[in-house]
Amino acid sequence: MSQSITKTKKTVSSKTKDKTKDKIEEPRLYKVLLHNDDYTTMEFVVEILVEIFNKSVENAMNIMLNVHHQGIGVCGVYAFEIAETKMEAVHKLARQNNHPLKCTMELE
Repeated sequence: MSQSITKTKKTVSSKTKDKTKDKIEEPRLYKVLLHNDDYTTMEFVVEILVEIFNKSVENAMNIMLNVHHQGIGVCGVYAFEIAETKMEAVHKLARQNNHPLKCTMELE
């Protein structure tokens, strides 16, 4: 006894176009700022800029002089998580070296 089983295939033809438009939003950017104080040495600020923010020594010197003369300087502009991590790294290194260096971030 043999049974023959026939399978029916349903072919669905879809001619509809996907009309959804995915909008990719760029992440909000934050400026990481160093603030001047009377105790942190200029050399330490340059070291921070080179080590944490990957600045060249020349660029770090320019930012450090900005901090010194204007009271504040922009170290870089990053997405929130990166800016927060760099700010925390500055505070940690400053504490380890007994410097009261203040670092903040603000929306660009």
